[in-house]
Amino acid sequence: MVSEYAQSDQFRGARIHLCDLAGLEIRDCEVTGLKIVDSYGSDVYLGGDFKRLVVNDVDVTAYVEAELDRRHPVRALAREAESPEDYRAAWDAIETLWGATLDRARLLPDAKLHEQVDGEWSLVETQRHLLFACDAWLGNAVLEEEAPYHPLGFPAGGMPPDEAAKLGLTLDATPTLDEVLAPRLARMTAMRRVVDGLTAAELDRVCGRKPADPYPDQEYVVRRCLKVVLKEEAEHHRYAVRDLAVLEAGVPEPHPVIVR
Repeated sequence: MVSEYAQSDQFRGARIHLCDLAGLEIRDCEVTGLKIVDSYGSDVYLGGDFKRLVVNDVDVTAYVEAELDRRHPVRALAREAESPEDYRAAWDAIETLWGATLDRARLLPDAKLHEQVDGEWSLVETQRHLLFACDAWLGNAVLEEEAPYHPLGFPAGGMPPDEAAKLGLTLDATPTLDEVLAPRLARMTAMRRVVDGLTAAELDRVCGRKPADPYPDQEYVVRRCLKVVLKEEAEHHRYAVRDLAVLEAGVPEPHPVIVR
């Protein structure tokens, strides 16, 4: 049986020596200062937001970021957006990418759309998460809607279930892709209206609300909130197309129909 540890600091500052860690998975954890030294193995995978990453004494941070930007140019558009025109250009690219990717996804059997690849979110769960992100950072913080959260929204794994329930979220729902896309595409349309009407003054406006109660009590500016939406869309699209390729590879080619 696999041991699981959640929301614990028991490994903080620990030293793990001469142990078999094959298959160890560390997910959604603070790893500042993490060192893996004089270790060995194959198929070591790192994924996350690392401010500095050194492999065998070589700082590979800039290389990794540049390669990701080369493969997924929308990342740079989202990250570097400053002017209203930049935000519009980034959203144009995001809409185009998701349009093509969702067309691909619809060619898969419905069960594949709920299938997780290597423990990552399924395509349906990804759409639910982006729905929540846009509800929080756009609907609540920027637009200050009366009821911004759709029940099918899916927050990041760190949000306690009771906090999600307070927002009216139904985490254990099992909607179809089309059921999720109805509110999801409506949110994308709302984002389109906002970026189309953006001005420099609006970008610098301080929001009257934070995205959701679990978020820190601090100042939230429109440009920051909209940039979170852009970056969430860009990064989760990257994850989605990565996993979609795996799902597509596992679907057998249809047999030709022979008419006699």
